[in-house]
Amino acid sequence: MTMNSELSAAAVESEAVPRKSRKNNPEKTRENILQEAIVEFVQQGLSGARVDAIAERIHTSKRMIYYYFGSKEQLYAEVLEKLYGDIRSTENRLHLDELPPELAIRRLVEFTFDHHDHNVDFVRIVSIENIHNAEYVKRSDAIKALNNTILDTLGGILQRGADEGLFRRGIDALDVHLLISSFCFYRVSNRHTLGEIFQIDLPDETIKQRHREMICESVLRYLKA
Repeated sequence: MTMNSELSAAAVESEAVPRKSRKNNPEKTRENILQEAIVEFVQQGLSGARVDAIAERIHTSKRMIYYYFGSKEQLYAEVLEKLYGDIRSTENRLHLDELPPELAIRRLVEFTFDHHDHNVDFVRIVSIENIHNAEYVKRSDAIKALNNTILDTLGGILQRGADEGLFRRGIDALDVHLLISSFCFYRVSNRHTLGEIFQIDLPDETIKQRHREMICESVLRYLKA
């Protein structure tokens, strides 16, 4: 954001909110809007979400939100980019390329499991985007670029594992990513129906730990088969 645009943002914010209640901080304002937008989109979906409801939550104006994001659809697109960016940036901090191959796979599975379990909003927003046939993901080069990083990381782990005789050769990184994601995502996205149908308390800590270990072992068996 340029200096002129920051000054303009400050002027809009000053108009929307009494000066004594908030310091002018455009980046913090954007982050606050995104956080409350996540709540609104999760609760109401893309079609039902209301920009004025988001504005009410953070005591600002619709004009402020439109200043930063242009439209409800653009706000939703940036929510998607934020959520995908959060998981990918955290993965990068795991330093998987510095770990032995088996430990790197185990660490990745554990992280993915815990991330989805602790970030139900991410799972719900991705489910909403699938209802819309990935319409907004298709428009985002940033999301595609962000998600290519995990394939690069996985490819490196698989190559190292094969070179060390730990994993079989010829495994596609995307297949492994889908395997890990499907296990971890499904148990969160369908926890209510699965819980009722099979009378199982998926949030129970003992059950979670059993599933976490089961997924790790299943992925490692696939890599060694």
